[in-house]
Amino acid sequence: MTDMLETARPALTRVPLSASPLPPLDTSVRPYVGERVVAGKHRLFVRHTPGNAAATAVYVHGLGGSSTNWTDLSTQLAGYADGYSPDLPGFGRSEPEAGYDYSMVAHARTMIDYVESLDRGAVHLAGNSMGGTVALIVAVLRPDLVRTLTLVSPAMPDLRPSLRRVSDPRLPLTMLPFIGPSMQRRLDALGPRARTEQVMRLCFADPGVVPEHRIVESMEEAAEMGGLPWVNAALNGSTLSLFRMWVTSGQRSMWRLAPRVKAPSLVVWGAEDRLISVRRAPRTARLLPRGRLLVLPRTGHVAQMERPISVARAMLGMWESVEEQTW
Repeated sequence: MTDMLETARPALTRVPLSASPLPPLDTSVRPYVGERVVAGKHRLFVRHTPGNAAATAVYVHGLGGSSTNWTDLSTQLAGYADGYSPDLPGFGRSEPEAGYDYSMVAHARTMIDYVESLDRGAVHLAGNSMGGTVALIVAVLRPDLVRTLTLVSPAMPDLRPSLRRVSDPRLPLTMLPFIGPSMQRRLDALGPRARTEQVMRLCFADPGVVPEHRIVESMEEAAEMGGLPWVNAALNGSTLSLFRMWVTSGQRSMWRLAPRVKAPSLVVWGAEDRLISVRRAPRTARLLPRGRLLVLPRTGHVAQMERPISVARAMLGMWESVEEQTW
């Protein structure tokens, strides 16, 4: 627990860290075998981490991510909850339905369909980055389906332009007319290893903590997804939807949605997050009516991958506090 740094701001209540036993971290665990399931009109690819069926946890990945982003955390929490990690439409192995628009609301409604299909009642819902945005919208639209909400570096509005937020400074150019396709071909020519290492340097405070086999897994997944015709549409459409939510001042503004969340909420942020500044963390936690904040030092944008034990202890601490009615 020495790698944890609580926010010192008095308006935010301390996050209780569970002392319950967790398994030793085994980073050699392969991503769990998944299957395609029907959720509403969608067929989603979902990885299931078998666990304690008394509770259910659903994990939502971020932009450009997939269900494999939750392997270590879901394993840590398996003794306390059955874990389900779906690939959103257009990401991982989930083929989108024709006409799917990749908006944050569309992703949220897809997740609502999925949670309903589980028929488990309210679940512990967790999301990272864009997945945090999706999870927050789910909690607003269907509070009856969310027992607790965990947001790991959620994609809250952060409009300061910076090329530090992209894995390659040429990446934004791929969305432009005329030059976009040629720029995409140049990036593709880098090869899966170079592209994977670029993403890890962006998302991790210390890419050296990533074991070699995890790098290989990411390369294999990138190679598998690279030839699919909907990949770029999913990335571009989801990115544009996020930007629209960042600039709107109406009821769909993330800052307007957060106060409408009823569920007990945990916000986890890496102090060295290059994608979404940790300066957004206190405001996010304060706007959530039952929100608390944990900031992790020496941690980047994917705390559930970089510090799975720390995130697991915080999430489990929330779950236990909710059961004890002390959250």
